[in-house]
Amino acid sequence: AECVSGCVCPQGLFDDGRGGCVQEEDCPCVHNKQWYSRGDEITVDCKTCTCQRGGWTCTKVGVCYGTCTIYGSGHYITFDGKFYDFDGSCEYVATQDFCGDKNSSSSFSVITENVPCGTTGVTCSKAIKMFLGNTELKLENKDYKEIQRDIGDEVQYRKRTVGLYLVIEASNGVMLIWDKKTTIFIKLTADYQGKVCGLCGNFDGKSNNDFTTRSGLQDTSALEFGNSWKQSYTCPDVTEEILPCSLKPHRKSWAEKECYLIRSQVFEICHSKVDPTPFYEACVHDACSCDSGGDCECFCSAVAAYAQECIKAKACVFWRTPDICRECTIRMYH
Repeated sequence: AECVSGCVCPQGLFDDGRGGCVQEEDCPCVHNKQWYSRGDEITVDCKTCTCQRGGWTCTKVGVCYGTCTIYGSGHYITFDGKFYDFDGSCEYVATQDFCGDKNSSSSFSVITENVPCGTTGVTCSKAIKMFLGNTELKLENKDYKEIQRDIGDEVQYRKRTVGLYLVIEASNGVMLIWDKKTTIFIKLTADYQGKVCGLCGNFDGKSNNDFTTRSGLQDTSALEFGNSWKQSYTCPDVTEEILPCSLKPHRKSWAEKECYLIRSQVFEICHSKVDPTPFYEACVHDACSCDSGGDCECFCSAVAAYAQECIKAKACVFWRTPDICRECTIRMYH
């Protein structure tokens, strides 16, 4: 299926995957099932990659941030790109840099408080606590509050509003972006690679070990993994995955119709760069579950999460219209 000489092409020439035969130096490259010609460039995470002789040559550009996304009804995308759902009603460690190593010290942690956001039992992030040295920042009800603590060193930070989002950027390489509703983006510099833990994973470049529990064991279950990171042992464990469209089947067809926007031509330029399937499924899940009002907010947050991943992949899509989530949008840090 790729560039091979002497099979379907004359000796010395290579199948280009598109019905032609080319010299080796003109072999195309493949990324997310899309073909690219020699010299084409793509952006993956914080790297620029160029197609050369059928393979990709990549270089880093600028400051390399890892991003963890928490949005909607319990959807998580770890720093290493693992996509999973966890509906726990408690406070949980999203990420922190103290992970049991005796030689490490804690400079930050981000705690998310999850509460039910519909009658089906799914949960959304209601409040965020961000600990930066001796400072605690609490983000709740579209508001921001600073609390000084007696322990920890001083960590400088600045906050500002950019479009819909509140951005907190700390001097220790931690950034938090909050839409003042249910979406959080946590960004870390490369200095933290392999040095963090929590629901956002360990940021070591491998997604297959992201389900590392508080005790340091690797698990395959999102439920066991998520339960290990709760802050209070008085909170009940999550014992089963909630399927809101099964509980509210009358909402399913409406949810699929609305969320088809993610798979439509509107996002066509992004489909080859970011797989729309998990985002579409998360959107349907949220549209079914938000049955206590806020239908539009849940739908818009789900689509905005996919749009943000598209922006990171250099595929900017202008999807908001007067009829669809008319709030302004911004280009965010990547």
